[in-house]
Amino acid sequence: MKKVVKSRKGFTLVEMVLVIAIIVILAGVLVFGVSKYLSAANVATVSVSQHNSYIEEVADTVGFDQYE
Repeated sequence: MKKVVKSRKGFTLVEMVLVIAIIVILAGVLVFGVSKYLSAANVATVSVSQHNSYIEEVADTVGFDQYE
């Protein structure tokens, strides 16, 4: 009698779905983390812009141009 040997070349459908699910979960975590840091960067940019506007206004009021 001959024994039938199955050679396995490739992945099963369950393995592929599992890998895709893990990739989607990791991508979701990454997007959430990046959006949090982008939001914080936008807040910092607005804060710096307001600070620079205030400094320019104070400089115009005080008259720093007399020292130039």
